[in-house]
Amino acid sequence: MPGHLYRIAVIADIHSNIAALDAVLSDIADRNCDLIVNLGDIVSGPLYPRETAERLMPLGFPTVRGNHERQLLTLATAQMGPSDALAKNVLTSQQLAWIANMPEQLRLDDGVLLLHGTPASDLAYLLETVEPQGCRAATPAEVEDRLSGVDAAVILCGHTHLAREINLADGRLVVNPGSVGLQAYEEAQPCRHRNEAGSPHARYAIIEKHPQRWRAAFISVAYDWEKQALLAEARARTDWARALRTGRV
Repeated sequence: MPGHLYRIAVIADIHSNIAALDAVLSDIADRNCDLIVNLGDIVSGPLYPRETAERLMPLGFPTVRGNHERQLLTLATAQMGPSDALAKNVLTSQQLAWIANMPEQLRLDDGVLLLHGTPASDLAYLLETVEPQGCRAATPAEVEDRLSGVDAAVILCGHTHLAREINLADGRLVVNPGSVGLQAYEEAQPCRHRNEAGSPHARYAIIEKHPQRWRAAFISVAYDWEKQALLAEARARTDWARALRTGRV
């Protein structure tokens, strides 16, 4: 991994939305970053799985696999949800091999740790807590418990599609950049809840090293989400179409 990183662009949860990805990469190109990292859930979705992989593979970003990458590698197609099944059917063997080589976690120099969910699970939320009444921001104590034994200055996570940061009492910074490609979804586990960004903009974050600590900035980027919503509708994914247009379920 490159040494002495000072400004890192963080992307996550692209979910096959290459239009949003291209808009984010174009925005990052104007911001003088030392590195771009990818926190997983890359190709699963009803839009452009193969094309998204084609775009990213030559770029060589440090990347960790998300739960959807794991599912693509381990589940039979009949066991998959529609987003994973579509991706599995169109990805090439070379693209699946690229996914298989992604680690579950990755540590960069300067004490930066990449995860998808939590250190224990790619399905668990790090910065949110789900209760019967819905999803809320996790408390510092909850986050500290989930990061017990993790020695890193910055922990980068994705999975919830919600842009959020927390500074822990011991100085660690935890950042979720939000989702590049899907701004809302509904989930049944551990109980039914909705995660909604509230607008259709593609999202990412930049973390920057200052003399005493790291700091995060969150960025939202406009792109042609209507075109992607129409494609989702054409593929019988009206849930995606609404999320793409509105950032809500």
